[in-house]
Amino acid sequence: MMHNPETTIAAPATSPGGAISVIRLSGPDSVRIAGAIFTPRQQGFDILKAEGYTVHYGDITDKGEILDEVLVTVFRVPHSYTGEDSVEISCHASSFIQQKIMELLINNGASPARPGEFTQRAFLNGRMDLSQAEAVADLIASESEAAHRLAIHQMRGGFSKDIRTLREELLHFASLVELELDFSEEDVEFADRTRLKELVKKVQGITDSLAESFQFGNAIKNGIPVAIVGKPNAGKSTLLNSILRDERAIVSEIPGTTRDAIEDTATIDGILYRFIDTAGLRETSDLIETLGIRKTYQKIQQATVVLLLTEATDSPEVILESVKAIANQISGTGKKLILVVNKTDLAGKTHLENIREALCPENEDNCIFMSALSDEDVAQLKLLLGKKIEIERLTETSSVVTNIRHYDALTKTSESLKRVLEGLETMVPEDLIAMDIRQAIHWLGEITGEITTDDILTNIFKNFCIGK
Repeated sequence: MMHNPETTIAAPATSPGGAISVIRLSGPDSVRIAGAIFTPRQQGFDILKAEGYTVHYGDITDKGEILDEVLVTVFRVPHSYTGEDSVEISCHASSFIQQKIMELLINNGASPARPGEFTQRAFLNGRMDLSQAEAVADLIASESEAAHRLAIHQMRGGFSKDIRTLREELLHFASLVELELDFSEEDVEFADRTRLKELVKKVQGITDSLAESFQFGNAIKNGIPVAIVGKPNAGKSTLLNSILRDERAIVSEIPGTTRDAIEDTATIDGILYRFIDTAGLRETSDLIETLGIRKTYQKIQQATVVLLLTEATDSPEVILESVKAIANQISGTGKKLILVVNKTDLAGKTHLENIREALCPENEDNCIFMSALSDEDVAQLKLLLGKKIEIERLTETSSVVTNIRHYDALTKTSESLKRVLEGLETMVPEDLIAMDIRQAIHWLGEITGEITTDDILTNIFKNFCIGK
């Protein structure tokens, strides 16, 4: 994705469907190109002399004919989104008008912008670092309050600041270690080994913590997958419909009605969840139902939270057997399991107490007694879901990783630092320790873009929408 700073680019910056559209230009000839097709209503005004942060009313004309009445906003270098001279034309959102304005801009010297090219220029011009640029795409794609909150935190540089601080501390010690190499014949020590070891342990602890937050952050960003599982007729489809407040799944007394996974999303307390209704778990000779059950186990592996539905009329022993079967499936994966004892309206109080004592005597956060037909009970289940995914982590000031590229770089940073600690313990030569510290610094630099390649930039910005 080659960047030519002498080129002026243009593209629509708003999505279809509204009443007003914005067409954006950026580059050294932005004001001249806009001025070539814009006639201000203010007599004697020259758009070429317009100051930054000013808005001007007038007409877009084509061969003397008025195409549209518009507002033209001028931004001057370096005080614009891209850090270049920029112009935004606010016109009516007719697709014909937008297309004609783009044609006029191109005929006067502009080039159509590629996906993400405006944000790429902002990065290359130092207006934001690479992780902030990626957060712009996350902000546009955010579908919940939580995903929006994470993207805003990253776009404002919270995550970048943490990474930059770690990198600078490592750079300081790396320079001291390498200074020792220059004076190796004089047997001097500039880098205190004890302090270096403490620093490396601290940085590794922080990078490990950030890497561990990726599973949580990625789920928040894309929607937390919740698998609803259990035997046939346990009420899985009824629960899905109650959560969504929609007849999304077919509800029937006939066992095995759900043959395939049914998915839909719901936002609860600012968190996007992806609920998955699955085929009932049982022994069956039906080929189609068997395939559906196989997919159920696949969905369990993909889920962050598993809701195991059982019937309140079952014995504690039968319910316990179901819990053990699912617990074995998710053992060691970090997935959350919630036992949902459904249809409590059909069971006696004593029977329910026996189940409670047998299955959740001390940990009520892992089970809930409810009826999927009760709005109040469904609301309690939603609250329990929030507890299980630790919503409070979103209110902390610490960063949460949502990007697989960042996770990969943090993991590699930790591996390099592990080698540094091993080298300090085994007294390996300083040049090898310096090499591993430099490698850790490299991976941290890739996160913020202080170290990058054309391949990385191309891969990041190709996923942006045009006009951003």
